[in-house]
Amino acid sequence: MIPETNTNFNPRLAARQRLGNIWQGVFLSSTIIALIFLIVLMLNIINSAFGLVVLENSIAPSELSEQPLESLDKAALVDILIDNISRNAGRKLERDQRFFADSLAFEGQDKWDEVCLRDEPPSGCSGAARSTSDVLVLVYERVVEQQVIETYPLWQSLTQGNEIRAQVAEEFPTATVEFWSWLDRNFITSPMSSDASLAGVRTAILGSLWVIVLTIIIAFPIGVGAAIYLQEYATDSVLSRIIQTNIDNLAGVPSILYGMLGLAIFARTLGYFTSGQFLGVGAENGRTIISAALTMSLLILPLIIINAQEALRAVPNSLRNAAYGVGATRWQMIWSHVLPYAMPGILTGTILAVSRAIGETAPLLVVGAATFLTSDPTGLFSKFTVMPIQIFNWTSRPQAEFRNIAAAAILVLLIILLTLNTTAVLLRNRFSSRR
Repeated sequence: MIPETNTNFNPRLAARQRLGNIWQGVFLSSTIIALIFLIVLMLNIINSAFGLVVLENSIAPSELSEQPLESLDKAALVDILIDNISRNAGRKLERDQRFFADSLAFEGQDKWDEVCLRDEPPSGCSGAARSTSDVLVLVYERVVEQQVIETYPLWQSLTQGNEIRAQVAEEFPTATVEFWSWLDRNFITSPMSSDASLAGVRTAILGSLWVIVLTIIIAFPIGVGAAIYLQEYATDSVLSRIIQTNIDNLAGVPSILYGMLGLAIFARTLGYFTSGQFLGVGAENGRTIISAALTMSLLILPLIIINAQEALRAVPNSLRNAAYGVGATRWQMIWSHVLPYAMPGILTGTILAVSRAIGETAPLLVVGAATFLTSDPTGLFSKFTVMPIQIFNWTSRPQAEFRNIAAAAILVLLIILLTLNTTAVLLRNRFSSRR
């Protein structure tokens, strides 16, 4: 009987091995295809973030100053603005955001009739003075009026550089051709501008960091606390099952609905508090950073709770029983034994939740994120914009150069996301080593 059994078993074994090899090939092909798409995406972004640019100025910077404009201090740059823009334009710039913290910073007030150059600016003036880089951007934008005539992607710039320069010299004799990295120090440190060659992402970066950090501070302890209660304290009752079902369903709700909820509750109903009016500071309404952070916290709370529950459920019951066996209370068992063991899984879920939050646009647009903002956020009650909204704004512009700075902004967003994720991974590995 044994040889006959082996004879019948061997053909089935070979068939199962062939089927296993087929599925292994399918899974390997899926991985390779995903990597190919990822590489193509990154190459496309990099191809747009670097390349040749054709520039033409209305006024040459050398006509404004014997020194490079980048080496001038703020007072000298403001003097250039005074001499080259109208009184009404200067007053509007001052009302948007003052140039100096006091009225003794420079001469020329009589031309603009400044209303914001004093320690306590009236309503309508931003309290923080413009930085030197902000004023430099204004000089290039309002006086030099640097225009981007044409842009070329990286591959075309490397393979057809000589042909491009010859063509530009023939069609635009007064223009210059430069190889630009749209992602550079000025792009990181400059505020938003209507001119793509001068625009930067400083305001959007600060807004994203404010919103994400506050979201983590709010959502992480609440989510982990809710997971601990549902997993370790709650009994299997009708109420707990209803709560669990609703949490599972909330994880699949479209993000724009969270934005509508945040607008109704945080921006309008609680606007007196979220605007900072109860402290006498902040914006005129509740469409501020704190409203955005609270809305994003609601968005990622179900994900954090579900992932934290799974991490707690993976802790062996023998560990709990051992803690009870040496006389530990339930809280001592959770704090000293269960949480350290489950923390790597909890942090993994938090990474996924934060990765979703940092790329969201719809709920923040509904809550009141600005699509064009040149002033930096200074606190919980400031107006704000974030990186995804900035990228969306630029990609919707018809000019080709805005697609270049959108590609550079995508690289910045990826760097921020990777930095946050790396920090979380390091914390997770640290907890894993303590097991």
